[in-house]
Parts: sequence; structure tokens; C-alpha cells
Amino acid sequence: MPFDRDKIRSGIEKACYKRPVSPEQIDRLVGAVEAAIYEDGEREVPTRRIGELVFSALRDLDKVAFVRFASVYREFQDVHDFVEELQPILDGRRRDPRP
Repeated sequence: MPFDRDKIRSGIEKACYKRPVSPEQIDRLVGAVEAAIYEDGEREVPTRRIGELVFSALRDLDKVAFVRFASVYREFQDVHDFVEELQPILDGRRRDPRP
């Protein structure tokens, strides 16, 4: 799928709603995702790849925004899915992104 910067920004803004994340931080995050995509050199970028890049960047930026994004990206079905995702954060570890 072609890269859509506005769609990425919209998803990040929704995840960061009412969080202490500035528009400048969102701009930098979108720019970093865009740069990583262009570094890959692919004409079309799988949605999964874009999601993983955003997922990873949000994890470092704001944990609440990260969980909000993860709940949509990973399609959490119940509270156990949330707990499974949060446990490594609570333990101070990082998980590898998974679809």
C-alpha cells in the first residue's frame, strides 16, 4: 500500500489524545516513521511494517498512547490481551512487535 503520512498522523494523534505529547513530538515521530519507510526502499509498504514502526516509536514516547495504539493495531479482544501487553512494560522489559 502506498504510504499515507496523514493516515499515520491521524492514528498517532488519536493514540496521544489528552496525553502530554506535543504536536512537535508527533511531527518527529511521523518523520521518523516516514524516514524508516523510505530507507527500506520499497515502492509499496505493507501495512504491518508501518504499524510496527509506529508501535515501536509510541512505546518509547508515551506508554498510554502505546497501549491505545496497540489495542487497535493488535486487535485486543479482552482484558487479558491488555494485561499480556502491559506486563513487559510493568516488568521493565520490551516485547518484540507482533501482529
